[in-house]
Amino acid sequence: MHATSRAIATNQLGPHKDVARRVERALVHPLRKPVAEHTCEAFERARAWYERDGGRRPLILDAGCGVGLSTRQLAECFDDHLVIGVDRSADRLSREHGEVGGNALLVRADLVDFWRLALAAGWQPARHYLLYPNPYPKSAHLKQRWHGHPVLPVILALGGRLELRSNWQLYVEEFAQALKQVTTVAAAVEPFVPGERYLTPFERKYHLSGQSLWRLVADLPHAPQLVPDGPEEVV
Repeated sequence: MHATSRAIATNQLGPHKDVARRVERALVHPLRKPVAEHTCEAFERARAWYERDGGRRPLILDAGCGVGLSTRQLAECFDDHLVIGVDRSADRLSREHGEVGGNALLVRADLVDFWRLALAAGWQPARHYLLYPNPYPKSAHLKQRWHGHPVLPVILALGGRLELRSNWQLYVEEFAQALKQVTTVAAAVEPFVPGERYLTPFERKYHLSGQSLWRLVADLPHAPQLVPDGPEEVV
């Protein structure tokens, strides 16, 4: 079976020259955006669900989970963990893809706010997935990539085994550069070939279209001190 997916088209010839500057800005200036009320409510529901067994089971965050197939599969693979999939689209989350396991929860929320609330609440995910984020391939859109966004220190401060997958090698290379700048952790950018089960619909589409897939995996400590003025600023 084949699929058709256009390859990434970019005006960049290599990693963006402003990655380091954007990262430094994020490390110096805290994110002041008010937390959306609907995300506060969604987070409180997620926190009640997560803490229902006293926080005894390790947590997995599936950030930008889309239709939630990855959340379902992660919950099945790690059945001794709790898995929370977060996406901003109610439409994507409402699509029918079978039952969500008892150890999984799908949450509609602004991901930037959800991350900040999770750090402020002291969450320490065992695993944290960023699967095929929109790469924003135009050079002018660097600040919309996660490593160019002010929330980057929060993402990394949560800690755990962080895994990023993308069909754009430059995106992963830039993220690796930003990761090392913030944490001093050097993570390899490596080609990735999926197994028999695709973790997301995008992974399936890109792979069947013949596109190369890339990933980065980094084991990070819980480090709230990475965030300017501390995570308590968001609550």
